[in-house]
Amino acid sequence: MSVKWTEITTEQEWNEILNKSSERGQVILKHSTTCPVSSNALKEYDAYLNGNPNEDTDYFLVKVIESRPVSNKIAEDLNVKHESPQILYVKDNAKYWTASHWAVTTEHITAVLD
Repeated sequence: MSVKWTEITTEQEWNEILNKSSERGQVILKHSTTCPVSSNALKEYDAYLNGNPNEDTDYFLVKVIESRPVSNKIAEDLNVKHESPQILYVKDNAKYWTASHWAVTTEHITAVLD
């Protein structure tokens, strides 16, 4: 089963995702379109989603340069330092897990979500 992420571009979309996290897990990848490390993290994220992803979770992507206000709001709302690439797993309106840079791997994501 393959799942695709949805891009978040507005703070309104982010607020809806944060609210929905009280019902089911929400995963967000903060991605920089100009960074090779971020490009690798996106490949790992896509590999996880093309494998056997957790079906009780929704998946999103934020482009940190193009959607800077959204990226900043996520960091502020979850009380996490902004990093890129950065993956966040949100449950019950709070950060449950986060990893950044080279720690964003298919194996790591699988270990946390499955």
